Amino acid sequence: MPLLQKPTYPSPLAGYEDAAPLPNERAADGKSFVNPKSDKLSTAYEKFAEPLDNGRRGGFDVHIYYYQNNKEQTEYAKALWERIRREFPELRIYTFWDRPIGPHPVAMFEVNLFTPAQFGAFIPWLVILRGPLSVLVHPNTAEEGSHAEVELRNHSERAVWMGERIPLDFTGFLNQL
Repeated sequence: MPLLQKPTYPSPLAGYEDAAPLPNERAADGKSFVNPKSDKLSTAYEKFAEPLDNGRRGGFDVHIYYYQNNKEQTEYAKALWERIRREFPELRIYTFWDRPIGPHPVAMFEVNLFTPAQFGAFIPWLVILRGPLSVLVHPNTAEEGSHAEVELRNHSERAVWMGERIPLDFTGFLNQL
């Protein structure tokens, strides 16, 4: 994918500019570091970090792909779709598509995650139960730029894959730029 503009990134140390230096002390295992104590947990346990969408759209979309001409994958995907609806009824799950749609070059279905707790429960579960299927996890962000620019970045630069990466067709996004 061609780079449209040089991406910018917020400093990972924003808010910690005046913090004391971290200790170099090792934990009892001799490998990990001893971190400074804190009187509170990170807010990231309760709310997605900005610019992730904490609203109606949800912070993450999970696209679960299957090859529609592969009987075994189709059956597995259908069973997984049903299991997700039963195991996680609080999650929003969409149509079980039997053909490519949008930038997705093969059949798939989509699940939305609205909270860090849902993400933390669903993603490890899916790592084990996705079977032979590929999975795209991408953020939904509310930030400056055209809808196409934001979606392109979220589906590419910020995307995370489980299993084999399936190249997406970004033509629709690129034509809107």
